[in-house]
Amino acid sequence: MAFDRGLEERLYELFNARHDLVVKKMFGGLCFIISEYMCCVIIGNKLMVRVGPENYSDCLAKLHVTEMDFTGKPVKGLVYILPEGFESDSDLAYWVNTCVNFVESLPPKPFKKRPALK
Repeated sequence: MAFDRGLEERLYELFNARHDLVVKKMFGGLCFIISEYMCCVIIGNKLMVRVGPENYSDCLAKLHVTEMDFTGKPVKGLVYILPEGFESDSDLAYWVNTCVNFVESLPPKPFKKRPALK
């Protein structure tokens, strides 16, 4: 699994104040999860961001943004950002804030009962 380690460091800096951040290897890349919801994923040198269905068309109209078609079929609500789209720290912060705002609009996930330890 190869992904942009520099982008990983930049994302950690943007998420550093979050206590609900979980980072997992997923989709052949590195997934940043907040409040138990996928927020964004580094896949190779691209950033997959969860923008939500309401923001999808507006985000696709921006430069350096393409449909997320990981399965061969576009998924409404997720887009790829090409490296040119997050070169500056302010551009990367914009995309992270877009993801966070969408994820924070979702209802809390139900509590998962974990099996008791023996």
